Amino acid sequence: MDLGTVEERAAALMPGLLEELSALVAIPSVAFPGFPSEPVHRMARAVLDLAHRSGAETARLLDVPGGYPAVFVDLAGPPGAPTVLLYAHYDVQPAPPEQGWTSDPWTAVRREDGRVYGRGAADCISGILVHAGTLQVLAGERPVRIKLVVEGEEEVADHLQDVLDADPEPFAADVFVVADMGNPAVGVPALTTALRGCVECTVDVRTLDHPAHSGLFGGAAPDALVALVRILAGLHDDRGNVAVPGLTSFPWVGGDVDEAAYRRDSGLLDGVDLVGDSTLASRLWSRPSVTVTGLDAPRVATASNVLIPEATAKVSMRIAPGADPHRELRLLTEHLRRSAPWNVRVEVREGLAAAPVAVPEDGRGVAEARRALTEAYGRPAGAIGTGGSIPLVAALRRACPDAGVVIWGAQDVAGARIHASDESVHPDELRRMIVTQARLLTLLGGAG
Repeated sequence: MDLGTVEERAAALMPGLLEELSALVAIPSVAFPGFPSEPVHRMARAVLDLAHRSGAETARLLDVPGGYPAVFVDLAGPPGAPTVLLYAHYDVQPAPPEQGWTSDPWTAVRREDGRVYGRGAADCISGILVHAGTLQVLAGERPVRIKLVVEGEEEVADHLQDVLDADPEPFAADVFVVADMGNPAVGVPALTTALRGCVECTVDVRTLDHPAHSGLFGGAAPDALVALVRILAGLHDDRGNVAVPGLTSFPWVGGDVDEAAYRRDSGLLDGVDLVGDSTLASRLWSRPSVTVTGLDAPRVATASNVLIPEATAKVSMRIAPGADPHRELRLLTEHLRRSAPWNVRVEVREGLAAAPVAVPEDGRGVAEARRALTEAYGRPAGAIGTGGSIPLVAALRRACPDAGVVIWGAQDVAGARIHASDESVHPDELRRMIVTQARLLTLLGGAG
């Protein structure tokens, strides 16, 4: 199918796809423990229905033991054509009020800037709509065999990896296309060629068997929160570099990141320094970073004058492409234990260990993906990394090590604000990525 026809069909689909976007944003499909399961199952059924209405007559729910079902599709292509597996996820991040949303996160709102705001609008409902739009554009003219996997736990646990590891054949493909990333900015095309992995642990510090009066006992007995703060402070050196010895790290060899744009897009306050050394691209894409994502300690509003007997923190570390997540997690936990002062009791519990991904730029489908991006956007496509992780991608590569991997999407880095307040997607990115993906499948099918 030629570019002009694809563009015409994609444009005609946009009003309906924006209605689909509003309907899906309204479903709070948060798969985190402690959140209700009904909306997650409702989202799975809604995505299944959308797949059926997009021409995927074989769409079904795939049972995922211990987790939420995945939507699975397998559509035949011409004899001898390659198989392309499209990936997205339907679970979304929580949207607590304290994040500072300026509109209801579960109501899609289109603002004057043209963007559509709402939790999950970008991550990853946009990917679902790119896939649905691709199927609709190619209706009746599929150039390749198309598989589609939309999972329900990418943000939290990812039990689908166990299903894949036990029986990889249903997921086998020549090219995996992952629509869970995005371009640097609206209208600026790029392939994502590296994903940092993510490892997590919790650190629990105990010093006393009960709270103790700070006036009577303070000055000799250690406070658990103070001890925990000292441990956490040892995660970085004075310049903000990660101080855990032995971690995998390398310099990013592609283009750098514009500092002014990074400061603007991250919301960095005026006068606040950036942390770490080396290029910005290296700090963001090929070196580890550590964040304290949670802290259990008394709230300021209810604090009293006592020594705190126990305090807990959750530590998340992004790891460089090519790193072994279990090795990096072990180095992190050992460093945390070594950093404990005053012989306080420290328990470090290992959690998530999601592998990073490096995409060979000469891999199958990559050249066609660059051409498709260039056609759809009217300008050459660049190559970027990302600090984000998509755990299933590493599992797919283990199952099919010779398959090509294409990572892209409609979540523009400059404006989407994924995982944060006022998450949004730009309709122009949705439309252009549908065009891009339909052209990629056409090129992979040899139709040019």
